[in-house]
Amino acid sequence: MLVGHQTWMFKNKPTIISTGTVGGPFEANGRIANDIDILHDDMWIKQDSFEKAQRTMMEEACQIALKKTDVEKEQVQFFISGDLINQITPSTFTGKTLDIPYFGLFSACATSMESLALASSIVNSGGANYILSGTSSHNAAAERQFRYPTEYGGQKPPTAQWTVTGAGCALLANKGTGPVVTSATIGKVVDMGITDPFNMGGAMAPAAVNTIEAHFRDRNIDPSYYDLIITGDLGHIGREVSLDLINERGLVIPEEQYVDCGLTIYREDQPVLSGGSGTACSAVVTYGHFLNRMKEGEINKMLVVATGALHSPLSIQQNDSIPCIAHAVSIESGRDIS
Repeated sequence: MLVGHQTWMFKNKPTIISTGTVGGPFEANGRIANDIDILHDDMWIKQDSFEKAQRTMMEEACQIALKKTDVEKEQVQFFISGDLINQITPSTFTGKTLDIPYFGLFSACATSMESLALASSIVNSGGANYILSGTSSHNAAAERQFRYPTEYGGQKPPTAQWTVTGAGCALLANKGTGPVVTSATIGKVVDMGITDPFNMGGAMAPAAVNTIEAHFRDRNIDPSYYDLIITGDLGHIGREVSLDLINERGLVIPEEQYVDCGLTIYREDQPVLSGGSGTACSAVVTYGHFLNRMKEGEINKMLVVATGALHSPLSIQQNDSIPCIAHAVSIESGRDIS
């Protein structure tokens, strides 16, 4: 199963048999609204706090994924999730509601692919038949934890990004019909000394490149193997920085092959500055938009590289730099996998 230094190959074909995606009102006006299962017109989602609204979206995403199949909740062995909020409470409370054995993770905005990688490893090894894997975020909840409450109206620089309000979940199975998870490359923590919490894309770009380079080295393949290489939420700034670094490393990835979830979810005229971000960004875009394109035959093989900034309010207050990470998962249509 281990290939090279940090990549797992999954020979037993863990299969994404269904997904569930949820978005908020801003996402409902975005580019991929038709690929999101539930769209809310209220940021509060009939809750009395934004954190509770985030929990509701995570619960909805899991329920949607289950409803699309004949799998009962009681058949699911594990729920693997995490998020940005203190002590990952939205995920934990979702685990309480689901009443499914729970793994709580924190890898910031890389959590979507970290959870999918771990779920695939468990299913591949025979440790489970069904696992729910996903994550969520809420713009207003993340803003007041990491920056300023939205009511404050603080001015942001052009490098800042817009946290996605939403949730995305995949139901992974040891057999069935759907896209197959073929490998996962687990990233290292990379810290280039950036201290600006309004420049997450620039901070995360080196981690993305480090994991991408490791993936191709471990698997002994080149970027042309994939139809798309999809980063999580580097935005405009991070994408450009990472492309420069990729070229310096001697990898050849055409710009049209290298796309970003944070640049996919919103329209150009939405005021998101450098693009979208948040733990839900890569989850909603991957489990909604890109998997739909795969099911329609437009994509056969894709590498999803979710990126995360591992700072906290405490580390920023103590003038620490921003450590970052990226986890990569390859997903294939299953049509040509023997």
